[in-house]
Amino acid sequence: MTEENTPQSHPSHGGDLREKARDIFLAGVAAADPAEAVELALKGRRFDDPVIIAVGKAARTMAEAAMKHVDARTVVVVTNYENARPLEGAEVRAAAHPVPDAEGARAALRVEEVLAHAKGDVIALISGGGSALLPAPVSGISLEEKAQVNRLLLACGADIVTMNLVRQQLSRLKGGGFLRAAAPARVTTLVLSDVVSDDLRAIASGPTVSPIGTRADAAQVLRDFGVWEKVPARVAAFLSKPAHDLGPLPESEITLVGSNKLSVAAMARAATGGDANVQVDPVPLEGDVGDAAATILDTACAPGIYLFGGETTVRVVGDGLGGRNQELALRVAELAQARGLKDFVFLSGGTDGRDGPTDAAGGIVDGGTLNRMREAGTDITDVLSRNDAYHGLQAAGDLLIIGATGTNVADLQVMIIP
Repeated sequence: MTEENTPQSHPSHGGDLREKARDIFLAGVAAADPAEAVELALKGRRFDDPVIIAVGKAARTMAEAAMKHVDARTVVVVTNYENARPLEGAEVRAAAHPVPDAEGARAALRVEEVLAHAKGDVIALISGGGSALLPAPVSGISLEEKAQVNRLLLACGADIVTMNLVRQQLSRLKGGGFLRAAAPARVTTLVLSDVVSDDLRAIASGPTVSPIGTRADAAQVLRDFGVWEKVPARVAAFLSKPAHDLGPLPESEITLVGSNKLSVAAMARAATGGDANVQVDPVPLEGDVGDAAATILDTACAPGIYLFGGETTVRVVGDGLGGRNQELALRVAELAQARGLKDFVFLSGGTDGRDGPTDAAGGIVDGGTLNRMREAGTDITDVLSRNDAYHGLQAAGDLLIIGATGTNVADLQVMIIP
C-alpha cells in the first residue's frame, strides 16, 4: 500500500473502526476480481479459430485470465485509461469514462473490424464501463452529439438502466449490435455485472443481448427528465423516426461471472467475528443520494456493522467536483449529526476505485467529519449545494483513495456503530 493510499487516522473518532470499515470494503472489492471466475468458465473448453474481445473497466484482468485457457489469434482489450496496461499477446486500447472520447470511437472501429473477419468463435468479456468506452454512434450522429446526450443524462440523475436504454438506440454495437456485427461467428459472453439488478441488457448497454427499449422509449425518457429540448437536433430527429426491423438476434451463450450481490456477501464474511452484530440490507441502495442516506440511518439504529450495495444517483445542480459515493458519505455525516448520532464510521466507495471524474473511490466519514470541515474553513451546506463533495471530504481528510482496481461491480457501503 502506498503512502497516498494509507488510511488516515482520526483517533478521537475511532481510527481502528475506520480501518476496519476499509478492510471490509476491500474484501468486497477483492471478491469482484473476475480472473478466477473467467478461468473457471473457460477451463477445458475448446473453441474454433477464436478471437477475444474484452470491453470495460475489468477488461484487461478478464482478458489475461481468458488467455490462459484460450489460444486466440486476436485479442483486443478496450478499457479506461486508469486500467490500461500492456498485456503480452493482446492489443490494449485505452478510452475515456464516463463521457466517451475519440479514442473510444477508434477502439469501436477496431472491434467492428475484428468481428467482421471472425469466422469461428468470438469470446466477449464484458464489464461495467463498456458503454462509454466503446462508442459507435449510428450513422448521422457524431461522437460529440452522443457525448452531449451522455452528459445530460449524467447531470439529471438518470440511473444506469435508463442511461443505457438511451445509449443503445444511438449505437451500432450496443443492444445486441455486437452480435449482429459478429455474425455468422458464434459468440460466447462472460459478464461482470456493475448493475445491481444484474439485468444483462443494461450492463455495458448489452452488446450481446436484446435492447432494453425502443427509440420511442429513449425519446420519452429524455422528455421525462426534462432534457429533450437540450438534445442535439440530429439526435432528436433520429429518435423520432421508426426503426427498421432487423429481425431476431443471432443466438449466443452468456454467463454472469461476478456481481454486486457476491461482493456484499464477501463483505459480510469479512465483517463477521467475535460478538459483532452484522446486518446485510437485502434491498440495493438506488435512487437519490439524499434518500439513500436516510435509508442507511433508518436501518443502522443500534450498535453493529451494517452492509449495503447498489448504485445511487446525484442530480447535479452545481459546478463542484465529486461523485455519488462522496456525496452520499457527506449526506450521511450531515444527517447523522442532525439525528444526534456522534459515534459511527461510514464508508461508501466504488469498486472500480474511481467515483465520478476524480481520483477517489468515495469517502469515509465519522462523527468528527463536519467539525474537521469547519476547522478547515469549509461549510457542509455550501459543499452539497455545489456538488463539491470531493473538496469537502478533502478538507476533512476523509477521501477514500485506493487507485484503479481493474474491476467494477457498482458500489459498496459499510456503516459501523460501536
